[in-house]
Amino acid sequence: MNKTIRRASVFCLLLVLALLVRVTWVQAYQGRALAEDKNNRRNVIGQYENPLGNIIVGGEAITGSEKTGGKDFGYKRTYVDGPLYAPVTGYSSQVYGTSMLEGIYKNVLNGSDSRLKTVMDMLTNKRAAPGNVLTTIDKDVQKAAYDALQGKQGAAVALDPGTGEILAVVNNPSFDPGTIAGANDEKAWTELSADKGKAMENVALRKPQAPGSTFKLVTLTAAIENGLVSDIDRPTGIPDPYTIPGTRTLLPSEAGSEACNNVSVRTALRLSCNNVFAELAYKLGQDKMRATAEKLGFNTQIDTPVRTNPPSKYPSKKMSVDQVAQTGIGQFDVQATPLQMAMVTAAVENGGKLVAPHMVSEVTDANGNVLESFKDPKSQQVMKESTASMIRDAMRTVATEGGGKPAQVAGAEVGGKTGTAQRGVNNSLAPLAWFTSYGKQGGKQIAVAVVIENSDTDRSEIGGGKLAAPIAQKMMQAWLKK
Repeated sequence: MNKTIRRASVFCLLLVLALLVRVTWVQAYQGRALAEDKNNRRNVIGQYENPLGNIIVGGEAITGSEKTGGKDFGYKRTYVDGPLYAPVTGYSSQVYGTSMLEGIYKNVLNGSDSRLKTVMDMLTNKRAAPGNVLTTIDKDVQKAAYDALQGKQGAAVALDPGTGEILAVVNNPSFDPGTIAGANDEKAWTELSADKGKAMENVALRKPQAPGSTFKLVTLTAAIENGLVSDIDRPTGIPDPYTIPGTRTLLPSEAGSEACNNVSVRTALRLSCNNVFAELAYKLGQDKMRATAEKLGFNTQIDTPVRTNPPSKYPSKKMSVDQVAQTGIGQFDVQATPLQMAMVTAAVENGGKLVAPHMVSEVTDANGNVLESFKDPKSQQVMKESTASMIRDAMRTVATEGGGKPAQVAGAEVGGKTGTAQRGVNNSLAPLAWFTSYGKQGGKQIAVAVVIENSDTDRSEIGGGKLAAPIAQKMMQAWLKK
């Protein structure tokens, strides 16, 4: 063999070796990454090649699958009462991806989760039979909230204080996820994306807003826990008219100065006297206020497993004394979701113990074997039992003598707190109407929070007691009367 041929042979051999090394690298090391790449259309086709697993409410599937008759996608997702459960299920779209529980448990629902595979599935690389997601949602409470919110823009959440189970998550406006489940739903997606996607916005879990006077429950908790209040019926000595500390600005209360001058905490909560709670927050200071708020869940991302992102907020940045006072009445930079305010009320109702809120009880395979269980959630004593008892006592007065009267449920113990949060420059936007409450009867208990964002009601009529409390009443009644 001459020198030229020998060199050519060696060069060809090196090329073959390089090719073998590259193929080995791609298959052994890059194969998984390529297979899981979001731009790999084969993955999406595989997800909808067979019927999907289901999301379950009260033992019944609220999702399904139907044949498409198409070449690429064998099936597409369907929904039962789609707008009712959209804040829980989210959507599963062949084009636009997934959200909420559909997104979190995508691999379980489409059968690609490794925990679903049998030995034979692993040997043949076959997609396993899909699993199911069992929720804690109660269909009656969910429906009661959904029906009551019709004609209003807002959201509602209900919890079982003792277990942390989320009984309802409702938004209005809502949307039908079935309209964007297929491969040719661009028009529906464009319509839902209009107005900054408000129809798909999860206000209940993911839109913190000023909680107004419902936050006074947090302020009262901090005041009692830190020894500033020991008797809810003793006059506080706090005057009205009241000047916000560090300013010359008077802070009015809806009930008027005469009604709120030197009142007890019980009366202040019933009449929602701003002077009392602003002064309590000012005396406590930012650090003690923030510490109490954080115990109750503020400044923390909460996985339900749908994540509250952004989280509810009590300001961490250094505030002036007047700003701290304003946080005591749920204004300045305080922000909360209905879930967060329901958590506050749940802790009060549950003797000061906050149980981690969750909307999934179990995740199972196709045969019902449990892959994940959330039936033993974490809990934390966030306030003394005596503190919770005092606050419940004051909240009952709100429901029996104050603005929370519309929330009363016959035969049940009900306590509540109204709230109206100002919005916009010079209050140019309609206020937020809030109401949070607890109810208990016959060994059953529930905590609820409702926010109404807009209403055609005259501004003078906007208030948590008038707009939000009747919705809370229907939700509590649906649970307590079962």
